[in-house]
Amino acid sequence: MEEPPVLPVGWERVRDFVIGDTERPVTAKRTARTPGQLAVRVPRNGKERRVFAPCAFVGREGERVALYEDAACRLLLCLVDGRGREVDDERHHEVHDAQGRIIGTLRRIPPRTRPFKHSWRIDQPGRPPILGRNQWVSGDAREIAARVVERSLFGALDALASLGAEGGDQPAKPRTLEWRAEEKVVMVSEGSEKVTVKADWIDRRLAFAFALVGDR
Repeated sequence: MEEPPVLPVGWERVRDFVIGDTERPVTAKRTARTPGQLAVRVPRNGKERRVFAPCAFVGREGERVALYEDAACRLLLCLVDGRGREVDDERHHEVHDAQGRIIGTLRRIPPRTRPFKHSWRIDQPGRPPILGRNQWVSGDAREIAARVVERSLFGALDALASLGAEGGDQPAKPRTLEWRAEEKVVMVSEGSEKVTVKADWIDRRLAFAFALVGDR
């Protein structure tokens, strides 16, 4: 049976999204993947009828990454400075709206000491700063201690499960970041691809910008 077209959805109140060009993935009831335009996509329906509805289409304007509201890429949503600029050892990626106004800045912050990795910060005017850190070191001392115990347990289980696997070491999983504002988790990202927004006040264009820039 022919499936209905995958229609775009509004971007303003998106909760879960991915960046990709898959419109319909392979499922138990679907034998072939349906490709589409590269876009910010929102998962819809259950597992067997899963679709990824676009809410913003990815393009370029000069050296900047552009997001558009329409598939023809005529209605500009925002521009992201993908290369960024160095500011006091940080890399800043500014995000501009269709009128050229700055709507926020994504800041990549280097670690103070090794072996820790970089962290992130989103500055949205009129809102508290949003700090993106590895989930294992995010939160207060009690939360971190609980995660250390959990990580030790599941790390051992993962090691046992991987024994004898062909090819030795398994590919590293993308890290999960918890994004906190005033000690509350307001967003979670898994690598640069899957993002879940938990606070209504976050400008979704800034969350899209992080996924486009990438956690690198």
